[in-house]
Amino acid sequence: MSNEIKLDAVDREILFHLRRDGRLSNVELAKRVGLTPPPCLRRLKRLEDAGVIAGYHAVINPEALGRGLEVMIDIEVSANDLKTIETLEETLSSYEEVVEFRRMYGRPDYFLRVAVADDAAYNTFITGKLTGLPGILRVESHLTMKKIKTED
Repeated sequence: MSNEIKLDAVDREILFHLRRDGRLSNVELAKRVGLTPPPCLRRLKRLEDAGVIAGYHAVINPEALGRGLEVMIDIEVSANDLKTIETLEETLSSYEEVVEFRRMYGRPDYFLRVAVADDAAYNTFITGKLTGLPGILRVESHLTMKKIKTED
């Protein structure tokens, strides 16, 4: 957060409702948290200005975009020079299939979340884009059996 602020119970209630429905009108949000619209809007603006609320977005159904298969990938690297690492990160970040990309402490070195249409598309991604990239030592794929909890 850019401006550290103290969150009270009403602020937390506002965040609770916005996480579930970011399209709530200020009037509806105010009703749900027990405020009138003007003070609710002031609190909302304060939360945005302080960086507590970093933005709003639509949750898109991946199957509607032909990306119904989601695979988690662990990547270990063999490179330890900065140029190779930077190039690898830029390359992996540029792939449309990569919807989340994290550098980790310890092993694995990287975590990718990839969304593709199906097994064939995933095979094409692995063989055509990941295999042979400089610096990659090991790639391990994890297929989801069931989503139990997600922020989206």
